[in-house]
Amino acid sequence: MNYLWIAVGAVVGASARYFLSTLIARDFSSAFPYGTLLINITGSLVLGFFLVFSAERALLDPRWRLLIAIGFCGSYTTFSSYAFESFALMEQGQWLLTGINIVASNALCLAAVLAGAALARGL
Repeated sequence: MNYLWIAVGAVVGASARYFLSTLIARDFSSAFPYGTLLINITGSLVLGFFLVFSAERALLDPRWRLLIAIGFCGSYTTFSSYAFESFALMEQGQWLLTGINIVASNALCLAAVLAGAALARGL
């Protein structure tokens, strides 16, 4: 039964990622992976908020962790796309964009987890 909770969250997360990435691709340049960056930042914010909220503020059924943290956030965020897009920028000789993507992804995703945790603790 645990796999069902993960699967439901994963379907919603992957669908949300696809929806958001198509919106971003339509409105922004394809020279930089804006979609992946925004998706990973928002997913980190959700994960930071949910894990702190569920551990410190609310006694939730453990299945919520399967649904939200593992299922939704696990399929919504995408480390492999981030890694491949960084690699593709390197292969194209876009060294500045490669560096920006690596630094921005790591710094902003960590900041988003911290912001989510702070938001949960502030409730």
